[in-house]
Amino acid sequence: MRLEREGERRRESKRARERKRGRGSEIQNSTGDSSITASIHTGRLYSLLNPRIITSKSDMDNAKAPSNTMVLAFKEDTALTEMMRLRVSSLQRSGQKRQEGERLLLPHEAVYRLDFPTQELNFSRWYFSLTAHGRATITGISQHWTPDLTNLMTRQLLEPIGTFWRNANDPEDSPLKWLEADMQEFGERIAELAKVRKVMYFLFAFKDGAVAANLNCSVEFTPDK
Repeated sequence: MRLEREGERRRESKRARERKRGRGSEIQNSTGDSSITASIHTGRLYSLLNPRIITSKSDMDNAKAPSNTMVLAFKEDTALTEMMRLRVSSLQRSGQKRQEGERLLLPHEAVYRLDFPTQELNFSRWYFSLTAHGRATITGISQHWTPDLTNLMTRQLLEPIGTFWRNANDPEDSPLKWLEADMQEFGERIAELAKVRKVMYFLFAFKDGAVAANLNCSVEFTPDK
């Protein structure tokens, strides 16, 4: 019964995202002003002076979060990443199959984490920088998990995922692209889950030439008074 309710919740979440995508489109800064993010909704172009996502490295360096907010950086958990890789190696050496429903770590993925010093939070905005070309995706894990306790299962992965990219034929200094509706919902889900845990884990995937060394990612929250 619990799994059925979770499945229905995911389907409803997916339908809601599809409705949002119908009203919005990919967002990118095309104004030439690094302090303004251009957004397209229902065919109208307008500027947001307080954007939900900042994707310019210079903007990230210059941005000053209000005193009542906190900016938390995603950090790779190298120990958990290595443990996940050892799990894959062990299965390959022994010739065993993975557990039914198990999610193995792929070569281009790594485990990252967010630590919450305060748990009553409201999502404010993303800070994301990716130099050069490529695609980076962020997948949240829905419950407190460490591979020394249990294998990661596909049912534990959250939707939507966060995706940022710059196509191979785009200039290297061109704005990143992303899906606004997904990133907004993803940020809100993180804030919601922070209320019941002090740390949250994520799978970061680097594709199409993207590498971890070129990535800088954090998220801004406002404490819930």
